Amino acid sequence: MTDAIDRRLMLMGGAVAGLALGGKAVAQRLPPPSAVDTGRVEGGKVAFPEWRGEADPKSAPPPAPLPPERRVGFAVVALGRLTLEELLPAFAECKNAKLVALVSGSPDKLRTVAAQYGIAPDQCYDYAGFDRLRDNPAVQAVYIVLPNGMHREYVERAARAGKHVLCEKPMANSSAEARSMIAACAKANVKLMIAYRIQYEPYNQRARRFVQEGTFGRLVGATMTNTQTVAPDGAQQWRHKKALAGGGTLPDIGLYLVNTARFLTGQEPVEVFARQYSPPGDPRYAEVEETVAFTMRFPSEFMAQCLTSYGARDDKAQVLNFARATVQMPSAYRYRGQELYVAQNVGGADVRQQVNIPPKNQFAAEIDHMADCIIADRRPRTPGEEGLQDHVVMEAIYESAQTGRPVALKRYDGIDVFRGPMPTT
Repeated sequence: MTDAIDRRLMLMGGAVAGLALGGKAVAQRLPPPSAVDTGRVEGGKVAFPEWRGEADPKSAPPPAPLPPERRVGFAVVALGRLTLEELLPAFAECKNAKLVALVSGSPDKLRTVAAQYGIAPDQCYDYAGFDRLRDNPAVQAVYIVLPNGMHREYVERAARAGKHVLCEKPMANSSAEARSMIAACAKANVKLMIAYRIQYEPYNQRARRFVQEGTFGRLVGATMTNTQTVAPDGAQQWRHKKALAGGGTLPDIGLYLVNTARFLTGQEPVEVFARQYSPPGDPRYAEVEETVAFTMRFPSEFMAQCLTSYGARDDKAQVLNFARATVQMPSAYRYRGQELYVAQNVGGADVRQQVNIPPKNQFAAEIDHMADCIIADRRPRTPGEEGLQDHVVMEAIYESAQTGRPVALKRYDGIDVFRGPMPTT
């Protein structure tokens, strides 16, 4: 029986390392690995030759994270839903950044989250002790995730502490606050970036390429929608307090429409026209608005028709109307799950095709971009000036809604006048 097994294994080539056949060691007969399998090192990164045929999509290069000691250390300020559900998990996918400190006003939550993410007690701060970050060399940047009305105070305190700042959108409660934040960071010689995750998301980046490269001709118009509903007791949320939120649906989720239209075209709107509505007697809208519908006109005569509301079922769709195609993005502003469809004439037939792009964590991408800008001393793609311009546009939208008339905006020539260089990561 043993001899029969030995013969079968020998016929198979003896391809099991270290296997003893009949009490004798049999040498391996495996072929040497090829260069396609082993890859090569180029510029400190591992690269593999393409192994797929021409009919298949090409493989993405393997991740190339920086060693932990070279990554930029971030302190995340505020442990709300966005931080716990999206931002802290995103650090696990970062290549240039790492989480090193936490700031919270809730001691129990701070201890719990710190334990979950391996943050030592001496790297945990309350708001009163926030300025002690100045003495922590492990923290090179802070990520401000507080309610909008608190952004200015903590961005300016971070700047005085000598830390670079990544700040959630909207940047502040007003253009005046945004200007103060920009000035404070410039005075302290620290970088200020606003967390416009959509500009780092692959599907929206592809849509921008369609516009910038003229793939389907001129971009004529767009329909952009960002709506969601609020619980009956929503009046208790900070988003419904004007002092904390600065406004209602417009600065919260309508901002995505303003910024994405500007990002896709690279242009700045020259005119806005708006209407707003809030249900009478609803305590949720005693201080802020429920719904805003607005149109933005751009120098190229591109028109963006926008709707944002807390009163309509969740919808985050974007439709771009080009001269020769319609691009549909049913989940354009979501945290994940983006899709892109192109409808056009192909050989005399009306064809709708889906474009598939490898997904990327939007939050990790924006955090890594900020880290890369710190390491390479570059201006961020979405600096404070980008956030300021959105406040200028939103203030014009509110003015139009109040007066019932179109509001003209300053005309800017050129593309991306408020943005830094394209991301390199």
